[in-house]
Amino acid sequence: MNEQNFIRSRKKFWDEFEGVINGGAKEIRAYARRFPRSFREITQDLNTAKAHGFDPALILRLNYLALEGNQILYGGRTWSLKEAAGFIFRTFPRTVRAQWRGLGIAHLIFYGLAVFFFFLCLRFPSLVYEIMPENQVMELENMYNPESSYYLTPRDVSSDADMFGFYIYNNVSIAFRTFAGGILAGAGSILILCFNGIFLGAAAGHLAGRGFGMTFFPFIIAHSAFELTAIVLSAQAGLLLGFRLFVTQGLSRRASIRKAGKTAVPLMAGSALLLVLAAAIEAFWSSRHLMPPAIRYGAGIAAWVLVVSYFTLMGREKHR
Repeated sequence: MNEQNFIRSRKKFWDEFEGVINGGAKEIRAYARRFPRSFREITQDLNTAKAHGFDPALILRLNYLALEGNQILYGGRTWSLKEAAGFIFRTFPRTVRAQWRGLGIAHLIFYGLAVFFFFLCLRFPSLVYEIMPENQVMELENMYNPESSYYLTPRDVSSDADMFGFYIYNNVSIAFRTFAGGILAGAGSILILCFNGIFLGAAAGHLAGRGFGMTFFPFIIAHSAFELTAIVLSAQAGLLLGFRLFVTQGLSRRASIRKAGKTAVPLMAGSALLLVLAAAIEAFWSSRHLMPPAIRYGAGIAAWVLVVSYFTLMGREKHR
């Protein structure tokens, strides 16, 4: 192939493509439908120029266009405020509603175990030591004992901001472990979800039996609406990916995981938002123990109504 003929036939296209990638977001959006095909043509032109040993300056230009095109097509995207609002008010609640069967079962498992072990540890107080080590039981008692120096404050935490960071780390680590456990065909997510339900019920039952229920329940009721919901959503996301890793339904393993990811990723992203909100409430509201219990219970009930209403009503299409 003659280099001059090659340049003459393709130069107009290269100039157009370069104008698009240098023209900013508005220019790229206007060219969006043609962009993937044009990018493939640029890479083909680059391979042709290299194969025929054309001018290094020409190869350098085509390489620049290919790199910039690759960054636009496959690079990380930053969310605009409009896209973030669309995710919060439409995508996330719709994804959750679409998974109502699996999430219903996950909620029954989680809260069923929590309630069962609450009454079991209330009836047999020594059972709690079979579920968690003695030092952890003592830490729980110190945190919810009004006479303790660590009352409603984790150890090594001295301010509300520190508590916020502590709760974010703690909440996100629990959710991530629950999600990551799904790699074992979903069994890991189920086991971790079960353990969290058992732990919650055992802790609540033990503290209620020790007479600390009046400090424990007003503390957890407001942020638990967001935190516990996020943990169950994380388990469902892990189950989806783990299940599709082994049950591909005729697809390649990669395609099966990608298909499941379209549901799992919004669930995890939404869970992260819920956990940040839960950490903020836990640090800046739940620890306000001087506030009357009636107000704290009222705020907690309002939080649960808000969560249920959000997932039930938000993002529905309006019909004329």
